[in-house]
Amino acid sequence: MRRAWLIWMTAAAVYLLAVFHRTSFGVAGLQAAERFGVGAAALGMFTVLQVGVYAAMQIPTGVLVDRYGPRKILTAALLTLGLGQILLALAHSYALGLVARGVLGVGDALTFVSVLRLAAAHFPGRQYAIVTALTAAIGYIGNLAATVPLSLLLDGPGWTPTFLIAGIVTVVYSSVVVLRVKDLPDGVTAPKIEPVRPRELGRQVRSVWREPGTRLGFWVHFSTMFAPNVLTMLWGVPFLVQGQGFPKSTASTLLTVFVFGSMAGGPLTGAIIGKHPSLRMPLVGGYLATATAIWAVLLSWPGQVPLALLVPAFAILALGGPASMIGFALARDYNPLHRVGTATGVVNVGGFVATTIAALGVGVLLELTGGNFRVALLVLVAVLAFGSFRMIVWWRRTRAHLFAAQARGEEIPVRVTRRRWDSEPLAA
Repeated sequence: MRRAWLIWMTAAAVYLLAVFHRTSFGVAGLQAAERFGVGAAALGMFTVLQVGVYAAMQIPTGVLVDRYGPRKILTAALLTLGLGQILLALAHSYALGLVARGVLGVGDALTFVSVLRLAAAHFPGRQYAIVTALTAAIGYIGNLAATVPLSLLLDGPGWTPTFLIAGIVTVVYSSVVVLRVKDLPDGVTAPKIEPVRPRELGRQVRSVWREPGTRLGFWVHFSTMFAPNVLTMLWGVPFLVQGQGFPKSTASTLLTVFVFGSMAGGPLTGAIIGKHPSLRMPLVGGYLATATAIWAVLLSWPGQVPLALLVPAFAILALGGPASMIGFALARDYNPLHRVGTATGVVNVGGFVATTIAALGVGVLLELTGGNFRVALLVLVAVLAFGSFRMIVWWRRTRAHLFAAQARGEEIPVRVTRRRWDSEPLAA
C-alpha cells in the first residue's frame, strides 16, 4: 500500500502543475489584456479556447488511458503543458497566445483522468472517493500558487521569465513520472493491447454514456464546479477590481479563499461519501441550493459587497470543486474497471463544458453592457439552474435503474429506499 501512495503522489503532482497552468490567467488576465491589446470578450476567448479543448479531449483521453496506461499519458501531458507554457511566455501576439493556451488545454486534459485511473487500479473501491478528493486537494495547491505568488512574480520578474521557468520545470518533471509511476500493482498483468477499431471505440463510449449513473455523474460535475472555475481561471480578479473597486492585491488574496475552502472541503467530502455513499446526492443538492442563495445575495447587493460577506461566500462556493468529485465516484461505481477511464472522461466533460459556456457568456455580456458585472454574472445563475434541473432528471432515472436492479436481485453500489416521488424507470 505504501508503494501505491508513492505512485499516486507522483501522479498527483502532475495534476498540481496542470491546475497551476490552467488557473494562471486568474491573476494574469489584466496583464494579458495589456500585453495582447484586447478587450473583455477577446480576453474571455483565452479561457474559452483552453477549457473548450480540455472538454473536447476528455473522452479521447479516457479511451487513451484505458488503452495505453496512465504513465504514458501523464508523460505526454507534462511535455505538452511545458511546451504550451513556454510558447505563452514568448508570445506577443493575440493569435500566438491563443495557440499557446490551446496547447495548454490539451496537456491539462490528459492529467486528471490519468491520475484517477491510477487510483482505481491501485486502491480498493472504499478508498477511491478519499483518494479522488485528495487528488483534487493537491490540485488546489497549484491553484494557490497561481494566486498571490504568481501575481508577485508577474509584477517582479515579469511575464516571460515567470512562464518560461514554469514551462521548463514542467518538462523536467516528466522524467520523474517515467521512473516512478506504474500503471498496475505488482503481480497484476496488463491486458494485451489490441488495435483500436473506430466502431469498437464508439461502442465503448456509447456503453458508458447509456449508463444512467454516468450521466448523473456528468450533470453533477456540470452543476457544481463551473462557477469556482470561472472565477479562479479568468473573471474573479476583473470582477473584484473593475466591478467592485478592490485593489488588485486584495482581489488576488480573495481568490485564495477558493483554494483553502476547496482544500479543506475535499478530504472531508471524500471521507463522508467513502463511509456513507447514500449521502452523495444530498450533499450535492445542499451545495447547489446554497450556491443559488449566495449568487442571489451577491448580485443584488447595493454598491460594493463587503469583505465580511465575500469571504464566507467564496468559501462556500469553493465547495463546488469537492462536490464535483462525487461525479467521479458515481462513474467508478456504475462502470467496470476497464471502462472507468472512459467514464471518468465523460463525467469530466460536464464541468468544463459549463465553464466554457459561462466564461464566454460573461465576456460577451460585459462587452454588451459596458462592463456591468452585475448583469454579466447572471450567466452563472442561468447555467447553475439548467445544470441542476438536468441533474435532478438523471438522479430520478438512476434511482429507477437501481430499483429495477434490486428487483432482479443484482448487486448494486448503493441501497436505495423508494419514496413517494420515485417513478418507474424512465426512457433515456
